Amino acid sequence: MLKWLRPLGDHQHLPEMQEHVNDLKFQLKELCDHNRDGSYATQAQRRWILDLIANQLQELGFRQMDSHSLKPKHVDALLKRWRDEKLAVATLKNRMAALRWWARKVNRQNVIERTNDRYGIPHRQFVSDENKAKTIATDVLSNLRDLYVRMSLELQQAFGLRREEAIKFMPSYADRGDTLVLKDTWTKGGKARELPIRTPQQRDVLNRAHQLAGRGSLIPANRNYIEQLRVYEGNTSRAGLSKLHGLRHAYAQQRYLELTGWQSPAAGGPQSKTLTREQKSLDHEARLTISRELGHERESVTAIYLNR
Repeated sequence: MLKWLRPLGDHQHLPEMQEHVNDLKFQLKELCDHNRDGSYATQAQRRWILDLIANQLQELGFRQMDSHSLKPKHVDALLKRWRDEKLAVATLKNRMAALRWWARKVNRQNVIERTNDRYGIPHRQFVSDENKAKTIATDVLSNLRDLYVRMSLELQQAFGLRREEAIKFMPSYADRGDTLVLKDTWTKGGKARELPIRTPQQRDVLNRAHQLAGRGSLIPANRNYIEQLRVYEGNTSRAGLSKLHGLRHAYAQQRYLELTGWQSPAAGGPQSKTLTREQKSLDHEARLTISRELGHERESVTAIYLNR
């Protein structure tokens, strides 16, 4: 007569466990909704990382947390898991940045060490022997389903734009004849910038961007930025395209060749230490120009794209 009763066991606590993780996920989502720091891409990445962290904390046995519960033991447990997963240094740094943002917003910043050095996370290696420059073949571009994604990729390739800049790009605003002007609301860090329109190929890309976007941007009228970003990610993934930051590397290396007359070290050219005094001066000026065109302020950053 009691056969309708469910047997006792760990599974009877699953709804309660799910409720706890949902509480933390919901509160972190609310935290993101009320604190829109950074670009749309930064916000989207932070939201995704914090959602992942909430799930992983629950899986690690921390099942009764809210957004104010963060303690050093939680940070240590997450780091151990991420190290066991052999995540890249850049990924570790992104996740630590999201954790610090969370801690700061709930006045718990003291639970996390101020620097990654204290956790044994090494500094990013800016100079590599590997040439990361890449281009996208015309036939690959033509097979992309979404015309707006295709055009954004062409702009990334032609002008070394970041992904967000190329998605938000409004040709009617940006195209000034011989100069491209990028709005501060499109760029990383909110820094408007200009770069030259130098070649017939760049002009062709811009003309086709005008035809597609008209007076608008490369986000269709029926989508917002986050929605178009997802379409971009889906299209590039299906096309087997990855590491598209390499398009900026290719742009930087081409500009270096134009400005100096020789290949950059990353592309097989001479290393800086072998240059004459006059060549070093030209090298320095070229790197400053490329840094500005890519949206950086420091000449040293160009070592990422050009090597030394």
